[in-house]
Amino acid sequence: MSAEQVSRGREEGTGDGRPGTEDGGRKTDSGIGLRSPVSGPPSQADPRTILRERASALARVPEQAGTARESLDVLEFRLGSETCAIETAFVREVYPLKDFTPLPGTPAFVLGIVNIRGQILSVVDLRKLLNQPDRGLGELNKVIIIRNDRMEFGILADAILGTHSISRTAIQPPLPTVTGTGAEYLRGVTAERVIILDAERILGDEQIIAYHETV
Repeated sequence: MSAEQVSRGREEGTGDGRPGTEDGGRKTDSGIGLRSPVSGPPSQADPRTILRERASALARVPEQAGTARESLDVLEFRLGSETCAIETAFVREVYPLKDFTPLPGTPAFVLGIVNIRGQILSVVDLRKLLNQPDRGLGELNKVIIIRNDRMEFGILADAILGTHSISRTAIQPPLPTVTGTGAEYLRGVTAERVIILDAERILGDEQIIAYHETV
């Protein structure tokens, strides 16, 4: 090795003239540079954290469903001297009672029939089923159309008061004084003395079904 090669090697960082490495490992003997450590991609979230978040999200769904089951959405209306309410799930619409046609030979609880946009429906006077005093039609000028998968008809109302939710725990059993035929159509009563009607019982009443089968 010549003196010139040794001198050049010292200038490049080696003592023997070889194309060597600088202290600190910036070059290898083969001349390939060593890079400083580079941080990798961000670490993924802890699988346990993901599972906890998913479990929490799933738990909120039954909680919301439970809240819905704890309350009852009702349509509140006046019927004579009483304030009544019926579950909105069974209410199709509210229609003004402009005119109706009485039918001879029908049960006392059937006021008559109405024509609603070409559909003929019976109108039931709940006062007869609930054993309320019959004081004439008075201000009975609304028809609440109720239905299920088997029956559909209208029930009379004096005035519509609106819709709202009632906690199921706030519905108390009917008063002991409410006996006879009317009691079976009631779900209960609230502290504000709102009578909660049982739409399923009314729609499934054998008298009403028997009447509609003969019409």
